[in-house]
Amino acid sequence: MQATTYIPSLVDVEEASNRIKHVAVHTPLLDNLTFSEKYGANILFKREDLQVVRSYKIRGAHNKISQLSEAQKARGVICASAGNHAQGVAYSCNKLKIQATIFMPAPTPKQKVEQVRLFGKGYVKVVLSGDTFDDAYHQAIEYSSNHQSNFIHPFDSKEVIEGQGTVGLEILKDTKRPIHYLFLPIGGGGLSAGVSAVFRQLSPLTKIIGVEPEGAPAMKQSIAAGKNLTLNKIDKFVDGAAVHRVGEKTFEICRQLLDEVVTVPEGLICSTMLDLYNRDAIVVEPAGALSLAALEQFREQIVGKNVVCVLSGSNNDISRTEEIRERALLYNGLKHFFIIRFPQRAGALKEFLTDVLGPNDDIVHFEYTKKTSREKGPALVGIEHQSKDDFQPLMDRLNAKNFSAQYLNEHSDLFSYII
Repeated sequence: MQATTYIPSLVDVEEASNRIKHVAVHTPLLDNLTFSEKYGANILFKREDLQVVRSYKIRGAHNKISQLSEAQKARGVICASAGNHAQGVAYSCNKLKIQATIFMPAPTPKQKVEQVRLFGKGYVKVVLSGDTFDDAYHQAIEYSSNHQSNFIHPFDSKEVIEGQGTVGLEILKDTKRPIHYLFLPIGGGGLSAGVSAVFRQLSPLTKIIGVEPEGAPAMKQSIAAGKNLTLNKIDKFVDGAAVHRVGEKTFEICRQLLDEVVTVPEGLICSTMLDLYNRDAIVVEPAGALSLAALEQFREQIVGKNVVCVLSGSNNDISRTEEIRERALLYNGLKHFFIIRFPQRAGALKEFLTDVLGPNDDIVHFEYTKKTSREKGPALVGIEHQSKDDFQPLMDRLNAKNFSAQYLNEHSDLFSYII
């Protein structure tokens, strides 16, 4: 006989809400004029980026840790994380006066490591271990076993799922309007599992859409296959939502309760982040923009509807700003890279500047070294446009002037060396 799938009850989630109310903020549900006008819908943001630790992760972490027995608390807790979960565990342990050892990958930006120490104060020890999250995870599991400490899983835990489900309770308490669509970011699946369980019981007609980054579609592929899969390779750019494998519990819940899981390109996520900042002064991390980036795929369906997007976090490293801008420009067709083979004669570059470049074309990258005994010398050239409509005229002028140009944006193997 097949075991019954665990799904959080409303009682479980309401009890979790009472446990965490002195630690986690009841974040606002706010109408957003900019995106409402863009999509002709009533777009509401659930602002989990406004938590003390700047993500919803404090909810699940505190709900789990606060239920440990006194004997378990005395042995301390262990977790592995490259960011938000670590901060949630650290802050919770500080409030509960519990010692924690947190394993983070060695390449984790210093800013994130310092934030974990700040939230944990004297109750947290940070161990930098391995090159990836998986390395840190395995070290944490081994350490937990050897020291008989309590491992706090970032998503695949009953108590964590129930804690994240409190986001759903707050959304439904804060609006009397029927919610037609709910967009939830998916990493390991804790948030989507907990919130979808609440909505299925209190708002069963809401269409619930899970959203993953295109480079890490673990939940989407697993649901399609009918079993939980482990992805061999993922794009880790959306670090808060890029996992090789979702949770066993979260997979079973999401496969039953989500209406659909979609993916969005990393470039569109970056473009959405910049729109949020430039138009609404809202700073989010890549995972925090996932739900909003998915709206483009539902443009026709959501017209005139009430739509909630969960902005899951804002722990964005400022050193990534230029990469985010670059990816957004590339996605929007505003930046292009070429290898152009210039004739090695006087005046060739001048001809390119005057006869090939248009009035809206700006050279933003140029690398060239003159080679001896060659008829043509290759140059790496980056060109930025004001409009994506400037691209085809540029290509037409390159061909008309017989400049040999290799377009690099379509060659991911070469392009990775540039951005």
